[in-house]
Amino acid sequence: MLHAIQSIYTTNLGIRRDERVLVFTDRISSRESVDERDCCRRDRLRDISLLTAEVGKSFAKKLSYLEYEAPGSHGVEPPRDLWEAAFGKRAVKALDDEGLLSPLLKKEIGSDDLSRVEAIIKRQSRSSVDAVIALSNYSTSHTRFRDLLTRICGCRYASMPLFDASMIEGPMSVDWKTPRKRTVAVAKVVDKAVKVEIKTPNGTDLTLSKQGRKALPDTGILTKEGSFGNLPAGEVYLAPCEGTAQGKLVLDWAPTRALASPVTLTIRDGSVEEVAGDEPYAVTLRKKIGERQENRNIAELGIGTNDRALRPDNILESEKILGTIHIALGDNSSFGGTVKTPFHQDFIFFRPTVTLIMKDGTKTVLLKNGSMVI
Repeated sequence: MLHAIQSIYTTNLGIRRDERVLVFTDRISSRESVDERDCCRRDRLRDISLLTAEVGKSFAKKLSYLEYEAPGSHGVEPPRDLWEAAFGKRAVKALDDEGLLSPLLKKEIGSDDLSRVEAIIKRQSRSSVDAVIALSNYSTSHTRFRDLLTRICGCRYASMPLFDASMIEGPMSVDWKTPRKRTVAVAKVVDKAVKVEIKTPNGTDLTLSKQGRKALPDTGILTKEGSFGNLPAGEVYLAPCEGTAQGKLVLDWAPTRALASPVTLTIRDGSVEEVAGDEPYAVTLRKKIGERQENRNIAELGIGTNDRALRPDNILESEKILGTIHIALGDNSSFGGTVKTPFHQDFIFFRPTVTLIMKDGTKTVLLKNGSMVI
């Protein structure tokens, strides 16, 4: 494990001795209902976070570590103290003084005010950290916090939600050149398409438009200024055009467990119209998408490219499995979409057939029953 953690600093992020690094995690909130198994998993995640911070002191003179109360959902903006640790107290105070911090944290910021936020962050960018290792249980990938750090401040950002020690011997043990080459190649092919058709043996049947949307490679190499990705890495992802997804999604897996029975989502005009199924997770999902209309949005299409990823019961790893796809609901504003909401949840689909439709109407099969064709 020690070698893999050291590689995060040396290979994945390329940390230099004089750089400022922030490592953080979230602790279980009193508002959460967590079973014993998940409690143990999250205790291990905290241990990994502490070890990662301790190891990092050998690579960076200025390393800070922070824990905060878990927000309860992926995609929620982290609290003020983490913003201060990442951007500096002066930057956060300036946002607060201008009345911008509260709507920013609530994901209610308008485009004009977002421009003001960006201007303030840019002026104070010298105070921001150079690299982040985000080991929180709940993902910060699809937040303005992450977006502003990478896009405005040039921070390198390794997002590792739900990380588990077993990933060290699995998808983190790759020679990163191999999945990088495959991921970039897949992204180039997907980027040429204007529409995508998806079918799986369990009944999933979805079409969506990607007209004008960029297919982004997550390669695990985060050494360039402003780089962002997951660790473990290995996917191509994009924000489908809002309002275009049509069909149905049949879920066999929740983010961290197999479902006792399938849950079917009916998709119309880019949104979840109905959640059908007797599985308890269906109740959880109905409640979540009922909170805000934006939570119903078909936010992401991802394609796994890491041949060492195998584990199906942890979405951080399962969405990287070579030959799978994942579909997310909720926020996509940080990677090319327009929907802002404090929710982003991915779901894994096995043995998909993925057909790319090009501008001239020709079709290219990318995946056939879970096998990469290109």
